[in-house]
Amino acid sequence: MRRRDIFRVGLAGAAGLFGLRPTKAAAIEVKPVEEERQKVAYHLSDLDKVNFVLGNIKNHFEGTDGKVDIALVVHGPALAAFKSKGISAAISGRFAGLVQDGLSPHACANTMHGMDIGLADLLDGFHAADRGGVVKLAELQRQGYAYLRP
Repeated sequence: MRRRDIFRVGLAGAAGLFGLRPTKAAAIEVKPVEEERQKVAYHLSDLDKVNFVLGNIKNHFEGTDGKVDIALVVHGPALAAFKSKGISAAISGRFAGLVQDGLSPHACANTMHGMDIGLADLLDGFHAADRGGVVKLAELQRQGYAYLRP
């Protein structure tokens, strides 16, 4: 007998001893994994992008059937667009609807101080990012939020 034949006979004998036999693959039921909620932080500092970003956030809520946690961090010139006095009804209404959908808006405390704006001067729903907008963005990213700057 050749070595190869000896090996085959030995392997067949071992399989017989241990009751090994070829089997068909069993059908495995795969249950869908529940989707994890998305967590997204939108960064807004450009005044000319306010409507665009609010539109993106609206689309994000709709595209995920609301299964998303969205934070909006506003600093710089864009913060002026959210002052409650003199704001356009379109921005005010759109913003209020997003807050109702679950948007968590944060205003940079450094920008608020620099522009002499208090939290009470902003639309309802804003939280102060006491240590600054960029610090808040970094904290959100550390908490697993995806960073978006449209």
